[in-house]
Amino acid sequence: MSTQVKYDGGAQLMTDAERAAGLRKMKRLAGGLLLAMAVVFVVAFALQEQYPWLQYVRAAAEGGMVGALADWFAVTALFRHPLGLKIPHTAIIPRKKDQIGASLGGFVEANFLSEEVVKAKIASLGVSARTGAWLARPQNADRVAREGAATIRAAMLVLNDEDVQDVIESMARRHLLAPEWGPPLGKVAQRVLDDGHHLKLVDLLLDRAADWVLDNPETISRLVAERSPTWVPSFVDTLMGDKVHIELYKFIAAVQDDPDHQVRRQLDAYLHSLAQDLQHDPDMIARVENLKNNALGDPEVRQLAARTWETLKRALLQAVEDPHSELSLKFTAAVRDFGNRLATDQELAAKVDGWIEEAAGYLVRTYRSQIAGVITETVERWDAQETSEKIELQVGRDLQFIRINGTVVGSLAGLLIFTIAHAVFG
Repeated sequence: MSTQVKYDGGAQLMTDAERAAGLRKMKRLAGGLLLAMAVVFVVAFALQEQYPWLQYVRAAAEGGMVGALADWFAVTALFRHPLGLKIPHTAIIPRKKDQIGASLGGFVEANFLSEEVVKAKIASLGVSARTGAWLARPQNADRVAREGAATIRAAMLVLNDEDVQDVIESMARRHLLAPEWGPPLGKVAQRVLDDGHHLKLVDLLLDRAADWVLDNPETISRLVAERSPTWVPSFVDTLMGDKVHIELYKFIAAVQDDPDHQVRRQLDAYLHSLAQDLQHDPDMIARVENLKNNALGDPEVRQLAARTWETLKRALLQAVEDPHSELSLKFTAAVRDFGNRLATDQELAAKVDGWIEEAAGYLVRTYRSQIAGVITETVERWDAQETSEKIELQVGRDLQFIRINGTVVGSLAGLLIFTIAHAVFG
């Protein structure tokens, strides 16, 4: 495990080995001060009768030893039993590991995973404006496009073709084949008829029919000859064919020129009747269903799903593989345009920030206990001794300053107490 610690000169990577070395150094310093206080105490105690002023030194050294020993006991009791003696209320971290994890999780949940705190922090960041400015840069938009292409390629590789085809087939059956086709087709047809959109189609069919009749007199004459009795002379067939051709063309032209022609009215009536039957006639609805089932049986639907997925997959892969494809270029341009809008349109940025705040608030509100529970569960899984060692590596070096400060403060307190007592009692 390693942690990045910032110093004035930059950033330095501090490893566990370096922390352990620093901890040992600080322990030696604190222990050396205790030993120094002991040596000074022994010397001062031995020579205080000969040199009375050494009484003050002895008192200072005595207070320093007491302070150093007390703080050594307090610091050591956090991580282990002092001198291996199972004194009550020592080895606090190993014994209380689970409670510490639960307390830490509760503290984080209450103070850091608060919906108000998270929303306020996100609001202060100006996420939309910063994101928009970042996306508006061409190199960043290109990067997003490349990452998006890589994501699509990875998804295409991960997805199983048969599974996707099963999904497409299931959706087609549920949304395309399962519902009855008759009523929806009837409603669409009824709307088209009511709006008169079919009239242009009728005109187009009449125009095509007139052109065909005009351009194919021989075909009409041949059809008439093929259907006339064999004993009829050929010149009669020719005359009859020409007559049929002329009358047929006149009939179509009359229908073309008269918007209220009887043929048009009968055709409208038939189409309206068909639209109503598609919606309400059980026999017609059943016939449409039979046609649908015959045209789109199991093999056909399966083949349709396979072709749909293969076409979509091939098109996507070809588009993302080529950075100059229309899809890639349009996606990159869309990213830049969206970034510019986020950076310049305050109303849009405020909306997006609001969505982000609400989303973050929902996540915190819904999952705050589970998120904080990760801390508790992680600490619970740790070994007690290992946990104690990890925490000591993190904070033990700073705790040694407590021992050093205790030595200094104890010395000063001992000297002050002895001085006051000596002044008062002689």
